[in-house]
Amino acid sequence: MHPDVTALLALQADDAAILELEERSAALAPRARALDEARRKALDAAQRSRSAVDEEEKRRRDLHTRITQHKQLHERNLAQLDAVKKVKEATAAMSQVEQARRILADEESELATLSRRITELVTVRDNHENALKDLDHRHAEDRASIETQRAEIDTALAAARAARSDKAAGVDRPLLAKYDRIREARKRGALFSLRGPSCGNCDTTVPMQRRNLMAARGNIEVCETCGVLLYADVASEEGAA
Repeated sequence: MHPDVTALLALQADDAAILELEERSAALAPRARALDEARRKALDAAQRSRSAVDEEEKRRRDLHTRITQHKQLHERNLAQLDAVKKVKEATAAMSQVEQARRILADEESELATLSRRITELVTVRDNHENALKDLDHRHAEDRASIETQRAEIDTALAAARAARSDKAAGVDRPLLAKYDRIREARKRGALFSLRGPSCGNCDTTVPMQRRNLMAARGNIEVCETCGVLLYADVASEEGAA
């Protein structure tokens, strides 16, 4: 077999191994994204529940402040009622006392309702926080496995690419450029042997004169139909004969 063919076949074997490793690495990405998406949803739910509790706690603090202020106002109104002597003034003071009492009753009722709601929201928040922790715990092993596999693949890829680079240095540069161009376009397989009188990739018949040159001189030709590189595997044909 012609040295150029031997060199390209070795290079093609390396490229196939590199492609397989790259595909394995790429296959890890969807798994990692699925874990990230599940965590994002759990984290969003936890954050929404935290925000809901914080907002209602703020409302409760504000309501406490208003109730304190209205209690003070109510006490002043009671003091004014006790101090008045005239009926007209007493009527006005009593009206203010009743109004303040109604406001206080409404606000205290609102406070009780708000406190119950906060209790419910705290339960929801705690459930979401616990769900997030459980998810992280369950995913920890999966994430570690993905990282281990990625590291192993990266190491193998580095070694395979280095070996490929060494072999590529021994290939005729114009031939290597042609091979690389075809490989980039096809990804899988740039060099094929003749299968009888035909291209080993697309089965198009190769003219006899070209086949004879390929067999006699070890020429590497381009298939006029599919564009791959072709060579004649003379040893294989002789063995078959």
